[in-house]
Amino acid sequence: MKHLPRRHAFRGILHCALTLGGAAAAALPAAALAQAAATLDVPAGPLDAALNRYAAQTGLVLVYDPALMRGLRSPGLHGSYPPDAALAALLRDTGLMARRGDAGRYAIVREPAGAAQLEAVTVDGYSLGESSEALGGYAIPASATATKLDLSLRETPQTVSVMTRQRIEDQNLNSVSDVLQQAPGISVQNMGSERFNVYSRGYAIDQYQLDGVPTVVEVGTQDVAPSLADTVVYDRVEVLRGAAGLMSGVGEPAGTLNFVRKRPTTQFQGHVSAGAGSWDRFRLEADVAGPLNPSGSVRGRAIAAQQRGGSFIDYYREKKDVLYGVIEADLTATTQLTAGIDYQRKQPTGTLGGLGTPLFYSTGEQADLRRSRSVAARNNFFDVEAVTVFGSLRQELGGGWTGKLSFNRLESQRDFQTAMASLTAGFANPVTGAGVPLWIQGGNSRQVQTGLDLHLEGPYTLFGREHQLVAGVSFTESDTKSDVMRDVSGAAAANPFNLYGWRNQSVHPDLVKNYDNDTYTRESGAYLATRLRPTDRLSLIAGARVSNYKWHYQQLFAAPASRPFDQDMLAEENGRVTPYAGVLYDLDDSSTIYASYASIYKPQYYRDRNGRMLDPRQGENIELGWKGEFANGRLEASAAVYEIRQDNLAIADDGQIVPGTDNVAAYRAVPGARTRGLDLELTGELSPGWQVSASYAYNRSEDADGKRIKTVMPEHLVKVWTTYRLPGDWNRTVVGAGVNWQSRIHYSATPWQLGRTVTASQPAYAVVNLMASHEFSPSLTATLNLNNVFDKKYLDSLDTTFNTGYYGAPRNAMLNLKYRF
Repeated sequence: MKHLPRRHAFRGILHCALTLGGAAAAALPAAALAQAAATLDVPAGPLDAALNRYAAQTGLVLVYDPALMRGLRSPGLHGSYPPDAALAALLRDTGLMARRGDAGRYAIVREPAGAAQLEAVTVDGYSLGESSEALGGYAIPASATATKLDLSLRETPQTVSVMTRQRIEDQNLNSVSDVLQQAPGISVQNMGSERFNVYSRGYAIDQYQLDGVPTVVEVGTQDVAPSLADTVVYDRVEVLRGAAGLMSGVGEPAGTLNFVRKRPTTQFQGHVSAGAGSWDRFRLEADVAGPLNPSGSVRGRAIAAQQRGGSFIDYYREKKDVLYGVIEADLTATTQLTAGIDYQRKQPTGTLGGLGTPLFYSTGEQADLRRSRSVAARNNFFDVEAVTVFGSLRQELGGGWTGKLSFNRLESQRDFQTAMASLTAGFANPVTGAGVPLWIQGGNSRQVQTGLDLHLEGPYTLFGREHQLVAGVSFTESDTKSDVMRDVSGAAAANPFNLYGWRNQSVHPDLVKNYDNDTYTRESGAYLATRLRPTDRLSLIAGARVSNYKWHYQQLFAAPASRPFDQDMLAEENGRVTPYAGVLYDLDDSSTIYASYASIYKPQYYRDRNGRMLDPRQGENIELGWKGEFANGRLEASAAVYEIRQDNLAIADDGQIVPGTDNVAAYRAVPGARTRGLDLELTGELSPGWQVSASYAYNRSEDADGKRIKTVMPEHLVKVWTTYRLPGDWNRTVVGAGVNWQSRIHYSATPWQLGRTVTASQPAYAVVNLMASHEFSPSLTATLNLNNVFDKKYLDSLDTTFNTGYYGAPRNAMLNLKYRF
């Protein structure tokens, strides 16, 4: 404890986490493991994946030739079995057997005696580089999201959480928003039906990665194809909390999200599934993977998904289609080529655009409406079609060194029409519902993104010890061109909006061009990081990134009378250096303490009450923590305290608008802003068949005078989810339960439309979710998810820009049938 800051608010919680982690570290010696029965949860599937899962759950060491596994499947195993019986069941009808060796090791060999064996591979629990799909469970051993170095989570001196494939399927998390709402330390705040912001440690995450390649997220322009993606194509989502300046030199201190795609498998496998749920929701999936030639040197995977249905929001309906294909080819023994395509189309109707429900009445009191009430026309639409082509070339260079070139190319098209209450122009009378005009617009946009990353990684020797080095360059470019249309038919005047009596009537406008809305972003950079090992217990990580950045935004009106409202904003920076440093010390074989430092640099696009752009935000992120890895890597625990210091932090300048605009809110820069927080997390397998993910996040942002700012984000956030496979005769059934709790959020503002100060608030609330799954056979499984069990009514977001909020979904259910083959 003497290595951590002496803050009384944190010390007791950290002590509890360390005590629990130490208790979880207890393990049986190898000799006992070789004889003891273990309660197992090994699903049917490829044989090598089943053996890997078995080794992870028991701690036993298995030795086998990977060529023996090719094309073989295991029926799986559930229940309590000693090693000999368990391995015999897992290997049934494969022509293989398990032979016990010294120290509890088992060799997997052919049944006929005297068969030749090739070079063996050792499986000792989890291994680096595995997909979460193959490993199962909630824990995964490695992540390169923070430093590009292939390190275990325990060896990474920052807070990293992973939402694995098993977790995604257990909770039926089919959208990016669904996944992030369950991710530790993350606050998702919806902005209407098609947009949302992701917050971590008090700031918005504006940096995404696809297989480690940076991509741009344009929340402000609604061209957010990565955010709208269906999760059926992802193996896992890695969440880095804290500054990520080494991988993206320009960005928020919130962190980054890395979406890791599914890859082909060495054995044939697949599934089909069908689901039905509340609000007439239906979903179909098909996923097939395996070798494409007899040797297995070429492998492929194809995925298709379709979703249809309604929502708790009146007249909102969703239509979503996904197609995904990827091929992996071993060009030589040391060269691997991957190429794929991802097609996603979303066609919702009755959409709310970027707004939610009004927070205030014209009297200034906070509105309390039905969760289902929509302020949008039922024939609104928001069609997004996105095609991503991606690939990589990986080359082993000898001596443990590898080089990898990766790319993503995204093209998306958006078409929309919006007729809804103009919530920025007025507030409704609480009695009559009148007072808000109808606002109509439409348009289309096209976004093209290119992302590239080239890096080399490998070991080197210095002063008689081995160390690691990664060096690379990356490039990201995004060009979004939008045509925004206005209505000249008079439909708004002919269909006056009324909060209570409008009935979401269909509006058929006559649209003409209003303005161009174009955004261009480009960032290029070079990075270098090394992990030094002065001793067996001490590690030092140091690195830096040099970045060039450009952001250009234009809003150009078509009508001469409107051209005084044109906007042309430019932010550019060249040669910006963002350093990174970390130090880790292993207290013992299972726990590590660490400290890390990262710098912050973020150009700002906000303007003040005089029309000037704010200066770039600059600062630093400091984190101290402890990490533990127990039960042979199946259980991970962490505790971290952090402080973020920044100058020029933009906050809303209450009641002020930018000159020359009709309603664009003005901002002011806050010097000496400081954010302090705590992250606690426990993830993995507490015992065979019992998975858990539990986290607590504390975060408080203050200005230089100690006044709390950013109050629309919760100060306290708790997320707990667990599943348990029942014992004995019930071992085909898994039950799950979880709760998400957050503290009060609120804000006060003086809208120019009201001319007085009003306050919106959402008290602390908890949402409880349940799950039950039953295996009718090794191939057929049914899963029922019940969300918001107690039907809690709450606002999951408060939008200070438009004075709107967004209700969380009421009680809902989804039943899914899945057939594996």
